[in-house]
Amino acid sequence: MSEREPGIGAFVLGIGVGVVLGILFAPAGGDAVRAKLARRLHGLRDLAAEKAGDLGALVVDVVSADDGPVHRAARSRGSRNARSRRRAGREDEPAG
Repeated sequence: MSEREPGIGAFVLGIGVGVVLGILFAPAGGDAVRAKLARRLHGLRDLAAEKAGDLGALVVDVVSADDGPVHRAARSRGSRNARSRRRAGREDEPAG
């Protein structure tokens, strides 16, 4: 490694300087910061749960649509599977 390339020492020094400056200029004490962080994380968790519910409702709407792209693909795949079972002489097998 040449002398001009920063190494792991510079990285560790940068982390140390950042930690010291963070402690010196922290606007609140540790308990207050943890409480604020916990409130924000709970808010993000609630938002994620809400968005997941919205996405689930959207998926149900798309899947339950009579002529949606998911339905057409499923019907197409089902008919291909039935044709291949008939060709192989396995009509009685359940689709899977």
